[in-house]
This record gives sequence, C-alpha cells and structure tokens, in this order.
Amino acid sequence: MADFDTLIIGAGAAGLMCAIEANRRGRRVLVLDHAAKVGEKIRISGGGRANFTNRHAQPADYLSDNPRFCISALKRYTQHDFIALVEKHAITYHERDHGQLFCDGPAQQIIDMLLDEARGVDIRTSINVTRVTKTESLFTVETDHGSFSAESLVIATGGPSIPKMGSSGFGYAIARQFGLRVVEPRPGLVPLTFDAATLALLDGLAGVSLDAMVKCGKVTFTEALLFTHRGLSGPVILQISSYWRGGQHITIDLLPGTDVFEHLKKARDSQPRQEVRTALAQWIPKRLAHKVAEWAGCDGHLAETSDKSLRRLAQHINAWRITPDGSEGNRTAEVTVGGVDTRDLSSKTMQARSVPGLYFIGETVDVTGHLGGFNFQWAWASGHACGQVA
Repeated sequence: MADFDTLIIGAGAAGLMCAIEANRRGRRVLVLDHAAKVGEKIRISGGGRANFTNRHAQPADYLSDNPRFCISALKRYTQHDFIALVEKHAITYHERDHGQLFCDGPAQQIIDMLLDEARGVDIRTSINVTRVTKTESLFTVETDHGSFSAESLVIATGGPSIPKMGSSGFGYAIARQFGLRVVEPRPGLVPLTFDAATLALLDGLAGVSLDAMVKCGKVTFTEALLFTHRGLSGPVILQISSYWRGGQHITIDLLPGTDVFEHLKKARDSQPRQEVRTALAQWIPKRLAHKVAEWAGCDGHLAETSDKSLRRLAQHINAWRITPDGSEGNRTAEVTVGGVDTRDLSSKTMQARSVPGLYFIGETVDVTGHLGGFNFQWAWASGHACGQVA
C-alpha cells in the first residue's frame, strides 16, 4: 500500500498550490523540499514584496515551443482567482506599472497564506531526494530521511535559475529518466553582457537609465533600460533576454516615438551655434548624449554638422544595433526558459502522456512568463490544474 496518494517534490509556488488542491480532494499529500524553508523564491520576489500575479495575465504573455499549451490552465485558474484568495486572507496589495501586483507588506504573507490553505498536508523540509523509481502502480522516492511511496508523483522543483536558492536541473533529470523530452533550458529575464571592445565604447555609462524600445527578431518591448558595468539591464532588457539567442543582435531605440533626425534639423535651424551633444542632452541623459555624439563623430556645433552626420547620429539613438556576447547566466536569471517538453504532457492535467501518475508543473515545464508576476500566475494555474487530478 502507498504511504501517500500524492507526493510532490518542491515546496515552491506551484508545489504548494498543487498540494492545496489535492488536499481539498481528500488526497493524502506529502510535500518534500531540500530547502530549510518553503517558498524561498516567493520570499525574495518583488524586492521582498512578492509580485504575486499580474492583473492583465493572458496566454500571449508566455513563451513556449508550444504557445497554446498554457491556455487551458490559465483559463481555469486566472489571476482574478488568485487575487480573490489574497483578499480572502486580508493581505493588502498595490498595483504598479503594467498591472503588476505586489503585497503592501512582506512576501512572507503569501507563503503564510499558502501554508494556511494547505493545513492537513504533510510538508517536510531539509530533505534531499536521492532516487525515484516506479513499479506498475506506485512511485518510490528515496531520500536521506527514508523512502516514501505514492500513487501520484508531482515534480515542482523549478529550473536552475538563481542557484543560490538551491535550484537545479533535478526536474529535467527525472523527466529524462522516464523518457520525456526536455527543451534545452537557458537563462531568462536576465541582464545581457558584452565583449571587452563593446564595453570600452560604453565606458562611463554605468548607472544611466532611460525608457527605451528594444527589438529582437519580431519581438519588441518598451520599458526602462539600465546601463551596467557588464552591459545592459533594466526591465526592457530582462524581457528581451528571454527571446534572445547567442549570436543574435538586438536593436534599441533610446528615444521611442521621437524622430531624432528631424528634431536635430529643427534645432540646427533655431540654434545653429549649439553643440550637438548639448542638443541631444535635452532628450536623453547627458552622459549618454555625450557618448552617442562621440560614437557618431559629431562633436561640433549643429551648424557645422551635415544632414548625413545627423542621420548617422540619429541612427545610433533610434536604431542602435548591438550584439550581446552572452548574459549574466543562471546566477541572476529570474527564470529558466525551456524545460520539460509540453508535447509529452497533458495541457489539462500536467500528466506525462507516457507515464501515468507522473506530473510536471511550474517552471520545470517549457512555459515561461514575461516579467511582472506572470511566472507566479503560471505556477498557481499549473499547480491548480495538477492538484485537481494528481
């Protein structure tokens, strides 16, 4: 006989939500986690305020080799359902740009809420899983604190992003063990880095920030951009990083909605003795204005600058094309792009098609949200879908 009906490995957002739903169905649920405390990524998210969902979450906000996979779960457990849960527990929250919802108080409130909802679930921490096996009807999970068996096994261990939190590729190893495919994981929502030559061109710009539009392939985002000592960061770069692949260039408009060439021509007509970099500094940060003028070789007065030179300068601002040489990697990545191949999972239940009783949820799956609470919403939705059946 099984020790439990449902065994969940991973006590993060998805794992706890799954446990809550399975417990409501009367299932005997065990949750195991290697960390000393549950919900560590929840605790550090949103600067400690937990960006727990996004008011505007929809399937279009997610990346996957199969973009339609997330639709079913997201429709059956929406951001409004989670907001209602937060309000039920009298947790006050506020909305920031683009529908991002944050707790007014510490993120621990969300963890406490989940644990309160999960009363009756056996949750054990500081336990390391060493082996997983399956007989015809049972899964056996061996750990450094003994072995446990269950009819259903749910993998909610996330991806390898932020390894200091103890994250790893454990979920992918289990998927491969049971014959499931894995879409090659890579860091997502992560700052981009540049080679030494490019960094030399950017020298002196670290700390400069402005709103920009960044394009990679057919994907475009417009949000804040930040120059760093290693390259570029800020929300707009984090967003585009999930789409960027090694060797690709990105195109940056440092002054979206403004035709810089036309503005410079007008400035030349009205203030011909003004220096080009001084004119630019009316629209973009001074340090950046001086640097761009230097790149374009436009260090003189407007009156001395030809249309050709002004166009070259405008190109550096409205269509600056640059090729990152990498990213800061899993160390600072907020999520992992890729994961267990959705072709091998049911979109309604998260169950492996070829292995009855085996489920994968949350970040472990090849579904990755944009920045702004979308990844938590996928955790809630996929965990809820799985908890209905596991």
